[in-house]
Amino acid sequence: MQGLTYKRIVGDIFGGVTASVIALPLALAFGVASGVGAQAGIYGAIILGFVAALAGGTKVQISGPTGPMTIVAASTLVLFHGDVALLMAAVLLTGIFQVALGLLKVGRFVKFVPYPVISGFMSGIGIIIILLQINPLLGIEGVTSPQEAVTSLVNIRSMYQVDALYASAMALLIVFFTPKKISRVLPTPLLALVAVTAFSQLAGFQLATIGTIPSGLPELFWPTFTRSQLTIVVTAAMSLAVLGAIDSLLTSLVADSLTKTEHDSNRELIGQGIGNALTSFVGGIPGAGATMRTVVNVKSGGTTRLSGVLHALILLGVLLGLGKYATTVPMSVLAAILIKVGLDIVDYRFIKIIKKAPKHDLAIMFTVLFLTVFVDLIVAVGVGVVLASILLTVRLTRHEQSSVNDLKVSFNGIDEHQQLNQEESFLVRVVNIDGPFFFGSTSRLVGQVGAMLGTKIVIFDCRKVSFIDLSAFFALCEIILKLKEKHIMPFIVVSEEIRVKLIRLEITSILREDHIYLSFDRAVEHASNHVSENRP
Repeated sequence: MQGLTYKRIVGDIFGGVTASVIALPLALAFGVASGVGAQAGIYGAIILGFVAALAGGTKVQISGPTGPMTIVAASTLVLFHGDVALLMAAVLLTGIFQVALGLLKVGRFVKFVPYPVISGFMSGIGIIIILLQINPLLGIEGVTSPQEAVTSLVNIRSMYQVDALYASAMALLIVFFTPKKISRVLPTPLLALVAVTAFSQLAGFQLATIGTIPSGLPELFWPTFTRSQLTIVVTAAMSLAVLGAIDSLLTSLVADSLTKTEHDSNRELIGQGIGNALTSFVGGIPGAGATMRTVVNVKSGGTTRLSGVLHALILLGVLLGLGKYATTVPMSVLAAILIKVGLDIVDYRFIKIIKKAPKHDLAIMFTVLFLTVFVDLIVAVGVGVVLASILLTVRLTRHEQSSVNDLKVSFNGIDEHQQLNQEESFLVRVVNIDGPFFFGSTSRLVGQVGAMLGTKIVIFDCRKVSFIDLSAFFALCEIILKLKEKHIMPFIVVSEEIRVKLIRLEITSILREDHIYLSFDRAVEHASNHVSENRP
């Protein structure tokens, strides 16, 4: 809390209050969507929001239940056949795994997730949220998966409720079309929640509502699972941990861009992990850094951890005394709010350039989007990263060029390269390798060994090689051994950095150290002398 001034304190108060106003309806909605109950969303928002604000690595980040985490939690609860205690065990392990990721300093790697993967993932999450809220929006019993949501669309025309349609239409109009002058002062989710709930009561609408929300502090319990359940609990926890880590760190990057600061990604993971682990002891749903609430916090003046702490304390006050007023909130209103959240999550920045984007990036984005919606979120990210890596490898391989060329060699000042070219056994050949030398480019070089036969010396010119990986190193060793079997002497010309790396990898066990050159001219001079000395 160092560096607090009056201006910062006032900004943090406004930021915390505004963030809590937005967080309340979302926490209720996410709690209901998770299948655990509205109170679970509030519990998660309070515990995670408070702990992550104090222990996390992003000062202005607001944490709590998010769309992606709620979707996975809901799917996990279905997998556990509605066993909330088992879900809480998975949430506890989620927190422990996230702490471990932070201690292992894995956080810094999130910056290497390709943008098309992030885009497809976030747009897919947005689509899932929208699909799952279509039924509640129209007063129909909700479904638990996007597939069910799609198949149930055929029955909407005959099952929708008129009162729910009116209420949801009003809520949608408020969250989408409220003038900015009003929305800056009063967030649209709260406005829709209060206004439409009050109107529905006055109009006598018959609507499904949230129902009773327990007031007071939650009861503590210990998450448990049996040995036979260990595998599914650990699998679910790993999915939640990875998803929460990605969700939080992406939000941290957004916060950095807004505040022109730099977060501590590993500390953020530890803070999120502790918060999620503690959430499991009160029956709350897991969460992560929430992008929209974080942006609102910053835009409202939040600059320190105080805003996040205050946001959690305000929600605690709601739980202790004001929760009774939320019992009459219609499910259709919460669905309208979540649909707005889903649409906001969709990556419109990518959509704007979709006609101009490279085809491989489009392939990655749409693959991840499809897998996110219809298969599994973690599978989608994993497949996306692997696909992006493969396509990157292909592109890098195309940039890597290698060729085998004859070298003109002069003896005693007389150019005798024509004679040497006729005497194949005395030809000196140069293998030019230009670009990254890695596993994707080794096959081309190995295939050129045949062009090197019938010579005395081969010079591998690697001066333009920016890096060399282990696959390329072993391929190079294999080529050197094959050349030596044919009584061909190999030379290598490299940079100082790569020379040190080759020697460290013990290439000297098959190639003399003085045959690894830093100067191409020195290698050519040695080759010329060697050919001269061995002329018949």
